[in-house]
Amino acid sequence: GEIESANLIEWLAIDKTLLLKNILEQNERMLYFEVIVEKINNLKKKTVNTVDQTIGATLYAQACQNNDFDLLENLKLHNSDAVRCWACYFIADNITLNIHEVLEQIQPFAADSHFGVREVSWLSVRNLIINNLTESLQILTEWTIHPDPNLRRFASEATRPRGVWCQHIEVLKQNPSLGLSILENLKGDPSKYVQNSVANWLNDASKNNPQFVINICKEWHIKSPNKHLVYITKRALRSIKKKI
Repeated sequence: GEIESANLIEWLAIDKTLLLKNILEQNERMLYFEVIVEKINNLKKKTVNTVDQTIGATLYAQACQNNDFDLLENLKLHNSDAVRCWACYFIADNITLNIHEVLEQIQPFAADSHFGVREVSWLSVRNLIINNLTESLQILTEWTIHPDPNLRRFASEATRPRGVWCQHIEVLKQNPSLGLSILENLKGDPSKYVQNSVANWLNDASKNNPQFVINICKEWHIKSPNKHLVYITKRALRSIKKKI
C-alpha cells in the first residue's frame, strides 16, 4: 500500500485482503479486520468492484460503531489508489448525507490523478445518482463548466444511460433528452477524455433511441461545427451505422 498501481493489470492484481490487513495494522484498527473479511467471504459474487464496495461500506459501518472520526481522512489521503477507492464507497454508504453533500465529498476523487480512483468515484455513487436523478443532473450540469476535465468527464460518465459495470439508468434510456443540459455543455469539449465519454453517452442512448441521437448530432453540426464535435458525433453514431 505504499505506491499506486501503474496500470489496469496491476490494479486488478492487487490482493485487497492483504492490503486491508496492512492498512489496518498501520492505522491501529485491526479490530475491524475480521468483520470485513467475513463480509467479503460472504459475497455471492466476488469482483473487484463488489470487494471494494464491501470494504468501503464495512469500514464506514465500523467507523460509525466505534466513533472513529479520523478513519475517512486517513483513507482519503493514502498513497494507495486502492485505499482511496475504499474512501469513495465509505462516502457513498453514508446515509446521513444528501446527494449534494455526497457529490461534494466525492469531487476530489473524481479529480484524482489515478484512473482507477476516477472510475470508482462515479461507480460508487451511481445508484445514488439514479435515485436522485433530477437533483444529480442539475448538480452535474454545473460540473460541465469546471476547468478540470476530470470533473467534466465525471458529469458525463456518471450519467451514461447504460454505462460499464453498473446499473442502467432506465429513465435516461427511455428519455435521453433529460441529459441534454450536460451534453450541450460538453459537445465541443477540447479534452479527448471528455469527448470519448460524451460519445459513449450518446452511443448508449442510441441503443433505445437512435432517432434522438441522429437528430441531436445533426443539430449540433448545423449550430456548432468544430473538430471536437465531429469526433464526438462520429463515435456517437457508431452503433447506428453498424445497423445500416
